[in-house]
Amino acid sequence: MVNFNLLFDPLSIFFLFVIFIISLPSAVYSLGYLKGEYSQGKVTLAWFLLSAFVLSMVLVVTVSNIFIFLVAWEIMSLVSYFLVVFDTEHEKSIQAGLIYIVMTHIGTAFLIAAFLVMYQYAHSFDFLAIKNACQTMPSQVKNIVFILLLIGFGTKAGIVPLHIWLPYAHPQAPSHISSIMSGVMIKTAIYGLIRFVISILGVNSSWWGILILVLAVISCLVGVIYALMDHDIKRLLAYHSVENIGIILLGVGLSMFFINKGMPYLAVFSLIAGLYHLVNHAVFKGLLFLCAGSVYKATGTRDIEKLGGLIKKMPQTAIYFLIGAMGISALPPLNGFVSEWLTLQAFFLGAFSAIGGSKLFLGVCAGMLALTGGLAAACFVKAFGITFLALPRSRHAEEAKEVSFSMKAGMFFLAVLTIIFGLAAVPIMGLLAKVAGASTGIDIGNMRFSLNNLIINPQVGKNIYLSTPLLALALVASAAAGFSVYLLFARLKPVSYKTWDCGYYKLEARNEYTATAFSKPFRIAFSFFLMPYRKTQKIRDSFYHVKSFAYETHTISVFKKYIYAPLVALVFKSASFMRRIQPGSIHLYLAYIFAALLFLIIFMQKF
Repeated sequence: MVNFNLLFDPLSIFFLFVIFIISLPSAVYSLGYLKGEYSQGKVTLAWFLLSAFVLSMVLVVTVSNIFIFLVAWEIMSLVSYFLVVFDTEHEKSIQAGLIYIVMTHIGTAFLIAAFLVMYQYAHSFDFLAIKNACQTMPSQVKNIVFILLLIGFGTKAGIVPLHIWLPYAHPQAPSHISSIMSGVMIKTAIYGLIRFVISILGVNSSWWGILILVLAVISCLVGVIYALMDHDIKRLLAYHSVENIGIILLGVGLSMFFINKGMPYLAVFSLIAGLYHLVNHAVFKGLLFLCAGSVYKATGTRDIEKLGGLIKKMPQTAIYFLIGAMGISALPPLNGFVSEWLTLQAFFLGAFSAIGGSKLFLGVCAGMLALTGGLAAACFVKAFGITFLALPRSRHAEEAKEVSFSMKAGMFFLAVLTIIFGLAAVPIMGLLAKVAGASTGIDIGNMRFSLNNLIINPQVGKNIYLSTPLLALALVASAAAGFSVYLLFARLKPVSYKTWDCGYYKLEARNEYTATAFSKPFRIAFSFFLMPYRKTQKIRDSFYHVKSFAYETHTISVFKKYIYAPLVALVFKSASFMRRIQPGSIHLYLAYIFAALLFLIIFMQKF
């Protein structure tokens, strides 16, 4: 019997909070975004799909029955598919939707397999009954279930190499939907991993956490490297979702590793870091997707090479994008800095406590996280600088205007949260400790995180401190001092000269630094992975005079070329073979039925 009961424990309430703080401003934003873009009937359809999308995610994180969980999961996947293909007149939307629906159903198939194994032992769909049954489940079976759950939820989360759908689907959906998909939907997979692996199945071995840490590090680096190469502003943000899912999983994987090693304090602290980055990523990535939608709404293009100068045309959008870019780049005192700092401290504290190879492994992971943060900052220097600074590179950028009030209101709300979640780190961390303790089943009553009203000290006895309010005060004081010096010297008679650059006094958009030029050093540095190639074409009036010169540079998608393309080719080859044995002959089909019956008779006689 299937019982429909809702679960409102700390983990579910936390994810409900994340769902609503992103969905509500995105819904307000859509009032202006959809206006003028679609017919009234399609706008009504968009609101219906948005409501169904949010409701399905609410059910995913609150139901206490695996059967209803799968139903809600499937509704969420189907509704999000319809939102990805919402612009049905665009071929790219249809292609993105196809890739997304195929990948998400592959993931669902693995979840069904895992749940069937769990049901075989529990004889119930109820979470609590399954949790009790998992306590007596053999270790080998637990390992199989863990792998099935990791693939199933990892596909939805966009873990490398299961991320292939994400850079296709997120850019094609309407921007307010991209905000929810990246900010919330992919996080439901993190909910699934915490709920079913940590809370219900129970961490069976340390290699579970190590495997997740390895996949997380790979996701971090692959996501940020591909983001550096991309010039489509929404696809760039989609690749950063892959990167940040990796950062979140660093906290989750560390927690699993420490649970198995019998380090309860570090297990809770690591999960706090992961959950903190989860909500932070939801906020600043939701903000950035809304800003990208505003740029697209105002200019009609997502190619940052065709933008520029928008800080004068769209000053409020530029400020909101800058706040989001600083948050995702982990610059103090904003929210992304806090959660990445906590994750780094979890690695350092773990390395201090570990022995042997574990110490080296955790140190390497910490180094990769630091590298990821540096590359992310470089990427958003490119994204903000090329998009908003310098001179407009196209007529669309020259004619851009600031977006409507409802769109600015949605961005403003998330920009404020990006700041608040950085400055209010201490009380937020205290709340997340309760969620992490309840999720891991660890009593945090006797744990001391050494939190006061301003300062975080991760572990008593360690001289490690963080205070974002004090950091903010220091930055304000530095800015005030700098401004005072400026005012002092401004009293002197100013001396001005014409702008000069390589012999040119009047600069044009053609003289500006491009996104391609900015990313070239990184393309060279990571050429072993990106495998870049270029195409050049010269059109001459004569041998000595070049009329025009075309230059294109591209990178090869390793996962698409070496994993997914061969798989797709194999599927089509298999389909061609199956086509041969289905020629449409009724006599042949009767022969198939006779052969199947004969096989079953022989089989039944033997057993």
